[in-house]
Formats: sequence, structure tokens, C-alpha cells
Amino acid sequence: MKYGYARVSSSGQKLDSQIKLLKEAGCDKVFQEKLSGREKENRTEFNRLLSVVKDGDVVVVTKLDRFARSTKDALHIIDELNKSGVDLIVLNMGGDKLDTSKPIGKLMVTVLSGIAEFEADMIRERQAEGIALAKSRGVYKGRPKKYSDRHNGLQHALDLYSNRDINKMTVNQICEITKISRATLYREAKRVGDN
Repeated sequence: MKYGYARVSSSGQKLDSQIKLLKEAGCDKVFQEKLSGREKENRTEFNRLLSVVKDGDVVVVTKLDRFARSTKDALHIIDELNKSGVDLIVLNMGGDKLDTSKPIGKLMVTVLSGIAEFEADMIRERQAEGIALAKSRGVYKGRPKKYSDRHNGLQHALDLYSNRDINKMTVNQICEITKISRATLYREAKRVGDN
């Protein structure tokens, strides 16, 4: 069976042109939604599509960015589909059609994978260079602390924690009242020497 997937990022946008192209490509059923592709978990129609497809099926999208948020995300989903015996067709991939059932489509996916890995390595390298430069200038302090010593909620939590014998409160109760996580409370209590 041939399934289409159409997505736009906001409710004000229209799906008509994508749906038309998917129908022209022979899709038997088109899953569609209007929301950002940032979080795959929130894309209910896309997840429904992934749960329906089986060996021998084909998924068709108009463009890769309708299907996945990033190259890495696309490669992960394509790998999942391949493992299930499902092919992917991208109708417009820089003016050409990508079809993972064909040798050239498989080659394109391999090239995309290499580019994604290269891109991730370059980002890590630039980040490390930036951190080293900032450290040499004395301006790099690492990730800022969420709670300073003057944070009232944290101080209240530490006071309640150190007086548990008197107030008979559990750590869960203290965290619930002060909105400080257990991990933060334990870490800060250890830092100030209150076990």
C-alpha cells in the first residue's frame, strides 16, 4: 500500500498542494497534520502512519523537511522504515525524486548519512574551539547554575532538610513545597555539608 504524509507547521497554513501531489503520486491514504515537526512524539498522525506501515508498503512525502526535522532525524526514521521493509519516496529532493527502493536512492541516503555525521563533527569541533577560546580569555564559566546561594526556595528547602528531625518532613514533602528537585536538594545539602 502507498501512504502519503502531509504536514505544515501551523494551523494557518494549507495542506492542499501537498495532498494534491501525494494523490497524483498514487497514495491510497494520506495522513495529515498541522503542527511543528520539532517533536516527533507530538506528531500523532505521523506516529499513526509509522504504526500502520508494514513490509512492502511505501511512504511518500513531498519534501524531506515535511517528513523530518533534521538530516539525523530523517536518517533515523528511514532506517526504521528500512528495517520494516518499507520504502520512502520524497517527491522533491532538490528537484529530483528520492526513492529508497532504488539503488540511487539508497546511495543518496548513504551520502546524507555521511553529511549528517560530518556536520555533527564540525559542530562539536567549533564548540570545543569556542570553549577553549573563551577559557583563554577567562570568560568561560560553564553552564550557569540554576540556583544560587541567594535563591529563596533553595535556602528554604535546605533549612527544612537540615531540620527534618524537628519538622518530621520527608524529602518528597520538602521538594513538593519548595519546588526544588530531589537531586538538587541532595547535591546542595552535600555541598554545604548537611547530610
